[in-house]
Amino acid sequence: MLIGHIKEIVRHPVKSFRGESIEKTKIMDYGLYGDRSHTYVDDTKKGDFLTISQFQEMVRYQARFVGEESMDKYPKVEVITPEGKVFDWVDEALIEELENKSKRKIPTRNYTPSHVPIGPIAVEHVLLATDASLDKLEELWGQGRVDARRFRPNVIISLKEKKPFIEEEWIGRRIKIGSDVEMEFVGHCERCMIITVNPDSAERDASLHKTVIRENNNNFGVYASVIKTGDIHVNDEIHLLD
Repeated sequence: MLIGHIKEIVRHPVKSFRGESIEKTKIMDYGLYGDRSHTYVDDTKKGDFLTISQFQEMVRYQARFVGEESMDKYPKVEVITPEGKVFDWVDEALIEELENKSKRKIPTRNYTPSHVPIGPIAVEHVLLATDASLDKLEELWGQGRVDARRFRPNVIISLKEKKPFIEEEWIGRRIKIGSDVEMEFVGHCERCMIITVNPDSAERDASLHKTVIRENNNNFGVYASVIKTGDIHVNDEIHLLD
């Protein structure tokens, strides 16, 4: 059954930095090619990853791959600072800036195109959200536009039938994207303080999170496990399988 198409694909080459909207990519066993494949480590947390939860201004730094996707190694990772400066993600000047702002040492860690463990990504492979759910949440919140970047989805689905939160009814079922890729919806995405952080200003406002807690049991978006790998593109059809 046709349920919609891909409206947007978002990849985060560096964990907790702003992602990049892309037209096409590969779905690997671990999720989107290169998603959360490069990380900064919080030296104060015994080797855990540095995230927006500890350093809110991470949302204002954008990471992007520069070059063609390769299975041998990732393309170069560039970071654009809030002031518009461009650095390699391991440039000493960038590291020094981040360490001074976050007030901690941040060693780097990265993975290979064939292997990104679940830890850096999340609790599952791919996070999906729908346009209808975003629109409904905006209505429920009542304080302006809901920026999808707060929720850090990998795929935003434009639904054929605009039924908010219908994706939660599909948990346990499989979808096919394009001609090759198959995924299974496996669970809700339970939300934390990260959605309170404005992606442009890094300022916090708890009201959106309170709305998600009150109106949808603190869930927004659904996780999916990869069943069959392949290529995906913006506008690919998405079918719910029997």
